[in-house]
Amino acid sequence: MRGSASVAKSAPLPISGFIEFLPEQQLILQEFIRRIRAAYELHGFSPIETPAVERVEVLTSKGGEAAEREIYAISRLLGQQDGAEASDSNLALHFDLTVPLARYVASYASQLSFPFRRYQIQKVWRGERAQAGRFREFYQCDIDIIGREQLSLLADAEMPAVIYDVFRSLAIGEFIIRISNRKILQGFLRHYGVDRDTSAAGLRVIDKLDRHPPADWNKVLIAQTTLSPDVVERVTGFFFGAGGATAETLQWLKDHDANADKDFALGVEELGVVVKAVGELGVPETHFKIDLRLARGLDYYTGTVFETLLVGHEAIGSICSGGRYDDLTGFFADEKLPGVGISIGLTRLMAQLLDKKIVKPRASTPAKVLVTSLDKKHLPDYLKIANALRSANIATEVFTEEARLGKQLKYALRKGIPLVIIAGDQELSQGQVQLKYLTEDFAQKDVEEIPLPEIAARVTEKLRVLGLCGIAW
Repeated sequence: MRGSASVAKSAPLPISGFIEFLPEQQLILQEFIRRIRAAYELHGFSPIETPAVERVEVLTSKGGEAAEREIYAISRLLGQQDGAEASDSNLALHFDLTVPLARYVASYASQLSFPFRRYQIQKVWRGERAQAGRFREFYQCDIDIIGREQLSLLADAEMPAVIYDVFRSLAIGEFIIRISNRKILQGFLRHYGVDRDTSAAGLRVIDKLDRHPPADWNKVLIAQTTLSPDVVERVTGFFFGAGGATAETLQWLKDHDANADKDFALGVEELGVVVKAVGELGVPETHFKIDLRLARGLDYYTGTVFETLLVGHEAIGSICSGGRYDDLTGFFADEKLPGVGISIGLTRLMAQLLDKKIVKPRASTPAKVLVTSLDKKHLPDYLKIANALRSANIATEVFTEEARLGKQLKYALRKGIPLVIIAGDQELSQGQVQLKYLTEDFAQKDVEEIPLPEIAARVTEKLRVLGLCGIAW
């Protein structure tokens, strides 16, 4: 009997760490990307896209052994074949967008205009253990400003200005941008006799102190670093003593004993320039603050550092971070190219916002209107109505299956389509349609009679009045 041989079926399970959103969630993700892109371009950043794969030696140029453990190598399923390039065996998926940027800038330096302002929104891959808020495939949304030999501190100040515009546009709640300068803590520790290696390890622990109650900071630093108890007392005293408004904190830093260290003094000076310019760029002080505990764990950063938190949801962690680095392309070229940048881990952010119900999906379709079908003979009329709405840039779906009107209305309700058009023999013979704003009880008071020539204008106005022109969350 034909077809009698059974075929083993694979379980349709998603791969751990590789997230798949439902349509209503994906719509929000895409709208986030659109708004982030718009904010980046508003500040004059140009888009680039680099390949998903890079040569292994490129990816390991800055990350070292820690990065190597997370890099996904790629290979052909059946191995090297005749005619295949030998270099194919030395490729891997990129684990961030900064290393590819370094390679890109080194490759095209003669064709780029400096300072080079780029944004990049792409997926990256990391082979780390999948857990809540951690993924092995995720979107990053980065911007960087790269200078040639030098880069003004005003570039650093632009980062909080962009962050401010991005998160106001996303409308996910109040946020605060934390700002500091790594030179301050480095100089502070050196002033009290801490060597470079101990300082670097200490900064990584200091950067995570927010995970513990302030009363435990001394115990954490003593347990997780080789800092002496006397230095630990000075460090925590430094953090507790630096509270207050921006101007007060800067003055307190200038008066501090550690100001005798050249790096400390330079860090304080740079921080003062940056926060002054941040205010001049239109970011209110309600949305940024100096936080000297901020170190960013990566030794990669050499000056200004940033981190953004959602007020009331600090447990989510940083929703946007970054900082200043001295030389982007040292591994690829002799020319010094300093830069500053920030990154939004968008997939992680989206997952957290959905989990905390900070964003709540409204619709599983971009369609704002469903044209119902009451009689197949009127299908040409329904298609003309849909075309008129689409010509007015109104996302529209036509219900083409045979079903009772009640079923069609429930279909629209389930997908989150707010408006439906109903037209049968009577309405079409009179040159009009019914427009219904869909509510849970299908209340008849929400029905309007609209002449056919006015459909697009009246639907546009209805969507505006109801506040449904964009995606609500």
